[in-house]
Amino acid sequence: MVRSRYDTAVVVLSYNGKDLHRDFFPELLREAKGLYEVVLIDNASTNDTADFVRTHFPEVPIVTIAINRGFANGYYEGLQQIEADNYILLSADFEITPGWFQPLRQVLNDHPEVAAVQPKIKYYRNKALFEYAGAGGGYMDPHGYLFCRGRVFFDIEEDQQQYNDTVEVFWAGGGCMLVRAKAYHAVGGLDYDLYAHMEEVDLCWRLKHAGHRIAYCGASTVYHIGGSVISYGSPQKLFYNYRNSLVLLYKNLPLARLWWLLPFRLILDGVSGARALIKGDFIDVKTIVRAHWAFFTQLPLWTKKRREAQRIKTHATGNGVYSRSILWQYFIQGKKKFSELPDNPVKALK
Repeated sequence: MVRSRYDTAVVVLSYNGKDLHRDFFPELLREAKGLYEVVLIDNASTNDTADFVRTHFPEVPIVTIAINRGFANGYYEGLQQIEADNYILLSADFEITPGWFQPLRQVLNDHPEVAAVQPKIKYYRNKALFEYAGAGGGYMDPHGYLFCRGRVFFDIEEDQQQYNDTVEVFWAGGGCMLVRAKAYHAVGGLDYDLYAHMEEVDLCWRLKHAGHRIAYCGASTVYHIGGSVISYGSPQKLFYNYRNSLVLLYKNLPLARLWWLLPFRLILDGVSGARALIKGDFIDVKTIVRAHWAFFTQLPLWTKKRREAQRIKTHATGNGVYSRSILWQYFIQGKKKFSELPDNPVKALK
């Protein structure tokens, strides 16, 4: 068991991340002085990552996971072995910036109803741009499609200080998220059966079921390489995106919406598959079919998890859900930027 010396533990999940730690740990540790503990979860690395950290960064405690069962499980198992009031879930492929921590911590200090908060997430390889996964805070439309301030589907904005505020969102990016440990464990933590992708959205949704709020803090900035373990656009990523999007809806929607929305999403997935077929993207078609098959064959498991998620509901908060179809706005109306959306869903934290 690792007990943080400070109220916050910055928990870095790593799989063969030695080179990333060589580049990013020095600044992370310089910023840590008197503020937070850095802890490494080694997710069954097959190289000498753990030994490298022990040798070059001996002040970093290490939690070892024996078998790699994915990103979500690495955190699920690892955080049970770390005691702190707050966790920052920080993927190994993130670069932090000077002064990144205090604004995030201040959000929790000022807003006891907030359970999780993310910083501004930008792209490491082009630091003028927002990054795909998280960007300026996550939202969801009425049909369960996810998007961000700074990234709507395939269009990523340049950071022109347009999202420097602190606002309520629907979900916080899981690559860098400050979360209250008590709230995290009370709702069951990350769902390890999701393996990877959208597990943070599921966690935030359950936190909202329990009456908490989720926030974005534009005063803190980090940079994300992205795709360092599961590459963007790969069949593996596509599989988890399609399967897990169905799982999110099935677990968390009220029955009054689930009965029509889940079939509707299946139809839209079919349209996406037909489009891929016409383009000759046969691997994508096969992956979408495989994702649907995996969802339905595991339906008893998801049903059990749905019961657990629905039992959490006490004072559910719905802020961060966009009132219109993001598909319609993006593909039909041509709204490529978050700021162009009518009925903007931004709600400031007060």
